[in-house]
Amino acid sequence: MLNLLPKDTTFYDMFEKLSSHAVTSAEHLRTLAQSFPSIDAGIQRIRQEEHAADELAHSCLDRLDRTFITPFDREDIHTLVGELDDIVDGIDALAKRFPLYHVKKMEPTFQKQTDVLVKATIAVSDAVHRLRKSRKLSDLSECLIEIHHQESLGDDNHHSAISELFGDNADPMRALRWKELYDLIEDAIDGCEDVGNTLERIVLKNG
Repeated sequence: MLNLLPKDTTFYDMFEKLSSHAVTSAEHLRTLAQSFPSIDAGIQRIRQEEHAADELAHSCLDRLDRTFITPFDREDIHTLVGELDDIVDGIDALAKRFPLYHVKKMEPTFQKQTDVLVKATIAVSDAVHRLRKSRKLSDLSECLIEIHHQESLGDDNHHSAISELFGDNADPMRALRWKELYDLIEDAIDGCEDVGNTLERIVLKNG
């Protein structure tokens, strides 16, 4: 049966803006790592992105409650919005740890991880933008493969970093600080894969 009731396409604008906040937050984190120890401006910029993403997520969920016909299942919209917002929240939580833990030196492997995170968020944003125009998995597959690839690289970097932190003659305080920082950026990268899995599920259900 032909459905003549229009679907609210504003949701796509919100998804795309949320994904852009994720990319920008990741880019600010990479710049923070590169410019360390001059990090105050980077932390503030990430904080601004986090506030904007939170407001957008709340607006999206409020609209979800008031909209009769949605682009796809309400549960999937709720999940997608939450996962995109979680990436930004995670980056913000991570950035605030640097002054809190009095970190004195940037770790090279962490810098590598920020690059992985940027590439993963860009792939997420590309996939989200394609969702507006396509319900074919093949149209998103390139982005989804890239997300999974970056998540795999992030895993390798994370394992290498943790192994080095707890190797012979390890500094306990350094290990304590950096393990949490590495875990947080790994969580953000994993969050990108969560979004990729949600997008894949949406396309398969609505294709």
